[in-house]
Amino acid sequence: MIRNILIGLLAVAVVGTGFWGYQEHKEKNAVLVHAENNYQRAFHDLNYQMDLLHDKIGTTLAMNSRKSLSPALIDVWRITSEAQNDVGQLPLALMPFNKTEEFLYDIGNFSYRTAVRDLEKEPLTDQEYKNLKSLYSQSSEIQDELRKVQYAVIKNNLRWMDVELALASNDETVDNTIIDGFKTVEKKVSGYTETNAQNPTFLSTNEKDDIYQHVEGKRISKKEAIAIAKKYANFEGDLEVRVEENGKGSDYGFYSVSLLEKATDVEVNMDITKKGGYPIWYLNNRAVKQAKLDLNQAYTKASNFLKNHQFDSLDLFESSQYDQIGLFTFVASVDGVRVYPDSVKVKVALDDGSIIGFSADEYLQAHKLRSIDDAKISADKAKEHINSQVKIMEQRKAIIINDIGEEVLCYEFLGVIDNDTYRIFINAKDGQEEKVEKLKNSEPVYENML
Repeated sequence: MIRNILIGLLAVAVVGTGFWGYQEHKEKNAVLVHAENNYQRAFHDLNYQMDLLHDKIGTTLAMNSRKSLSPALIDVWRITSEAQNDVGQLPLALMPFNKTEEFLYDIGNFSYRTAVRDLEKEPLTDQEYKNLKSLYSQSSEIQDELRKVQYAVIKNNLRWMDVELALASNDETVDNTIIDGFKTVEKKVSGYTETNAQNPTFLSTNEKDDIYQHVEGKRISKKEAIAIAKKYANFEGDLEVRVEENGKGSDYGFYSVSLLEKATDVEVNMDITKKGGYPIWYLNNRAVKQAKLDLNQAYTKASNFLKNHQFDSLDLFESSQYDQIGLFTFVASVDGVRVYPDSVKVKVALDDGSIIGFSADEYLQAHKLRSIDDAKISADKAKEHINSQVKIMEQRKAIIINDIGEEVLCYEFLGVIDNDTYRIFINAKDGQEEKVEKLKNSEPVYENML
């Protein structure tokens, strides 16, 4: 009888284990299906937005009424913002796609700054009209390339989850139709850079030929750029090296360096300013193993990395973790005032604490010696401009970029309504509400929340 009871219990255990395994497999598949659906939606939305963008830019070319032109340009700005959001939801973090994102940003920046000015007093110049025609042509090419990728995705039933795995593992055997298609888009957009550099009205506040105008130091050679990349990568042994020069003849250009360590098949890509040899961005594509560090330990690694590479006076602004990677955003601090334009992002592998990603593009564009004016109104006066339903939890002074691309000194308030948290910026000069951001529930804000 005891044996029968034991057999019965064992049978129940086996059935229970099988059911648990089935449930776990089912839940895992549900997560994968959900992620795949989100990727597919974002990709097809991106194609839709690019179709709209091309058509909307085309309509602005035919408009003569300044009254109609301003809202049309606002629509262009809105569409580019939505396209940028769609790009951000695709698993392309491990593949450099910054030129395309920059292109979309520049279109939005140009259209918004043009739309908000008084077009009766300052109508479109001949150069600006020429820029619009150029944008119309360029957006058409991007639209065509994305349509090719979309056709291949639908025809061959391609999965974005395979793209994510291929990028993470650097697996060349996987069908890379999607990756190759996006690389073609990126290559085409890169070709616009030199043309756009001639159009200061298109680039508004960030002209490409002097985008890093605040950077100091002597001009470096290709050989020196390779040496800098090797130092960041910490590679030894036999390497395959590629280097390209962007912005020939200009001190404000950069070198794109690629290093492949043949023994490990690990590749590092890096952009370095010609002037001063500063890293614009750095990416190591190695596979990250099981996490052994927590976010606090990873933060220490990221902070030490910045100090060792002469990025000083930075405060931790945000931190997050996904899979086995910690992502940290730092911003400059001047006399207790947080300077948001001067931001740096660092990726830390949680298996060994090594730096596998780094971006200082925004910092290099914006960082300079600043004379920060005194606030014209008090913090208490600024609070009067905030919705009375918001419960203020924290406050500080901060410099941000407003909607027309100008740096403004603000009071920054962190407040809550029910279970939602908001970051609110009030102009310290006139009390104008400059920006309101709703934070994600899991989004950490200040360094003491790590």
